[in-house]
Amino acid sequence: MSVVLLISGRGSNMQAILDAGIPVAAVLSNRADAAGLALAARRGVPAVVVEHRDFATREAFDAALAAAIDRYAPRLVALAGFLRVLTPGFVARYAGRLVNIHPSLLPEFPGLDTHARALAAGAKRHGCTVHFVTAQLDHGPIIAQAGVPVLPGDTEQALAARVLEQEHRIYPQAIRWFLDGQLAIEGERVRVKGAHAQLAAGDRA
Repeated sequence: MSVVLLISGRGSNMQAILDAGIPVAAVLSNRADAAGLALAARRGVPAVVVEHRDFATREAFDAALAAAIDRYAPRLVALAGFLRVLTPGFVARYAGRLVNIHPSLLPEFPGLDTHARALAAGAKRHGCTVHFVTAQLDHGPIIAQAGVPVLPGDTEQALAARVLEQEHRIYPQAIRWFLDGQLAIEGERVRVKGAHAQLAAGDRA
């Protein structure tokens, strides 16, 4: 029933997942200086570094990362601020059990700088998305979304802070649904089973 988390930085979503009582087997990072590693260690969670700069190719790094993950035999691998584009082979290895949180209402604003792009586009609503990872960047089947209004005079930092609050709410919930067997991938869509279905639909609205 355990989860392995992949991080590259401070690990705020990692902390939200730990605070929610999700069973985390290990936290892995591609950066030895990721602040989240120390937090994981303080919480008694194994903190492992697989430094991407030690490998000549993405494929070699992903193979080493997969080997480190598989030592913990997780049911789910969750990207929590992991700032590496994963190779198709890695994604295929964990198909159906690899998830990510993205700071936009996908399919809007895939990629980087989402908050600045939302402001520049004049978006009236912005938010975050939990989705299954596929080989196409930020385009996997959507598990849940949460939106926030874009307010007059918003700065990138203010908007990002409101979105992050929602990330910390929906990511642990989506992971719990997965671990509880409540998610079914049906083509390009995710169905949330049972009593959670109405809540998931509300989050997407």
